[in-house]
Amino acid sequence: MECSLVSVLGILLVYPLFHNLVTISGQHIPAVGLFTFGDSSFDAGNKKFLTSASLPQNFWPYGKSRDDPKGKFSDGKIVPDFIAKFMGIPHDLPPALKPGADVSRGASFAVGSASILGSPKDSLTLNQQVRKFNQMISNWKMDYIQKSVFMISIGMEDYYNFTKNNPNAEVSAQQAFVTSVTNRLKSDINLLYSSGASKFVVQLLEPLGCLPIARQEFKTGNDCYEKLNDLAKQHNAKIGPMMNEMAVTKQDFQFTVFDFYNVILRRTQRNMNYRFSVTNISCCGVGSHNAYGCGLPNVHSKLCEYQRSYLYFDARHNTEKAQEAFAHLIFGADPNVIQPMNVRELIVYPVNEPMREFWEDPMEEKLSLVHDVDVDPSGSIYLV
Repeated sequence: MECSLVSVLGILLVYPLFHNLVTISGQHIPAVGLFTFGDSSFDAGNKKFLTSASLPQNFWPYGKSRDDPKGKFSDGKIVPDFIAKFMGIPHDLPPALKPGADVSRGASFAVGSASILGSPKDSLTLNQQVRKFNQMISNWKMDYIQKSVFMISIGMEDYYNFTKNNPNAEVSAQQAFVTSVTNRLKSDINLLYSSGASKFVVQLLEPLGCLPIARQEFKTGNDCYEKLNDLAKQHNAKIGPMMNEMAVTKQDFQFTVFDFYNVILRRTQRNMNYRFSVTNISCCGVGSHNAYGCGLPNVHSKLCEYQRSYLYFDARHNTEKAQEAFAHLIFGADPNVIQPMNVRELIVYPVNEPMREFWEDPMEEKLSLVHDVDVDPSGSIYLV
């Protein structure tokens, strides 16, 4: 039987996809650890061990998708949980502050309300988190730490509080604040490096002005609050060059940067491409954008009927569906999303070898208009 040209082209197009599935599913990932640092986005439940106060994230509807609130700011699992699963870690990443937690394959040191320059008493700055890691460092061998992955997501609280406290800040003041934040971030990463870490993943800030809490508090309606977005962009622009410099000056320093800003921007601009019906309003809360009170016992919060159609579960945190998609992108996507390598590549990159590729400044227009696909280890296809 003769094959039509269309059939032949179809086979040629489909073959690479299935070829990649075989390659990915058959790839062996070394059994290394995962350590996360940052704010509420990565908090695995640490905050409840720092305060006696009743925390909303410890109660329903947090954890709704699994009927099991665990102090995480989501309706279920968060990004580090999925990354841990992809790495072959047999359980969710535990909170480091939990007594008796199994930290043999790593832990979360992130705490809700954490910032870089200063945090409330019931939280920990990034520097304090790193020092807590150093207090627990005897749990792991030094060569294990060197091979493990260190993920950082922080800065939202710094810029949000700065904007609220300085609504009319001039450009020079904004630039000076961004410089102080990123300089301290660099210092804290250096502290982790001096503790033995060598493989780093830094998540850029999302469009902070597009968070439901920003839209609600600054009364922007359907628009984002661009002052906050501008601060996030200024911060993000410094991260790649900073990491490049550290990799050049430290031979065994390896890193990658996750472009969370454009990942979120694409999902807010072309939401239906990613199967999110609502991207500007929280699933849980009250107010114009449901951005207040989720989980608080004295607040009659609204709760959406189907959280998987929402990008945000509460005022500033994503639904489990979104978090799983982000984890796939971090672990296995192409340079449109994470560069100079994805986490799967970072894990298998030989320790003590200098990096051969570095972060490159992408064209913002290209990143905000073009999307691609990623095939995760289980064979599912994810839009980036």
